[in-house]
Amino acid sequence: MSAQSDGQLQLLFEVDERVGEQLAPSWNVAPTQTVRIIVEETAEDGTPTRQLRNARWGLLPVWAKDRKMGSRMINARSETVTEKPAFRAAATKRRCVVPADGYYEWQQGERGKVPYYLHAEDASTLAFAGLYELWPDPEIAEDDPAKWVWTCTILTRPASDALGHVHDRTPVILPYEMVGDWLDKSTRDKSEVATLIDAIPEPNLVPRQIGRAVGSPRNNHPGLIEAAG
Repeated sequence: MSAQSDGQLQLLFEVDERVGEQLAPSWNVAPTQTVRIIVEETAEDGTPTRQLRNARWGLLPVWAKDRKMGSRMINARSETVTEKPAFRAAATKRRCVVPADGYYEWQQGERGKVPYYLHAEDASTLAFAGLYELWPDPEIAEDDPAKWVWTCTILTRPASDALGHVHDRTPVILPYEMVGDWLDKSTRDKSEVATLIDAIPEPNLVPRQIGRAVGSPRNNHPGLIEAAG
């Protein structure tokens, strides 16, 4: 989830161009909804161009028969992402960054699950390591621009001891200085990608207990990330 505007994200991640319609900031993104991603494409003159685009959260491999598969593909385990059939092509050819201010996780407590908002210590925007795919919708005509659906997934890794008490896994978060390395399309060998993933340091995040209103995607406002009273 990111409450940053498109303009703010473009400045922060040194984006060259915005492609597609702008999205309103969101405080409660649900699987299969549209999110903003940052990708690197090649311009007509051969130079790399960093773009801010929209994508459906939930990866659809090109061979997926319908959109239903996407709801099960919102995350990809970093340990196996270069080997799993659903992710390995994207891992070597189509990497992206999913910007977020933080994310929600639920911890099992004595009286049920308790929601937490996890964020950077300095409240800076996080850069989730992601993958994207372009999926051909079989229900849309070949000559329709909407034929190709942009979809994405977020890499996860085992949580460190500091966060493991909330949940056993956490998103793979790129330091700003590694964003370019992650987006670099010249890195195409799966062993190089695996080495790159291993080099990403563990995040230093702060968990904040919040209210249960975040459990419904119908709720989407800044108050969701406020500490529980």
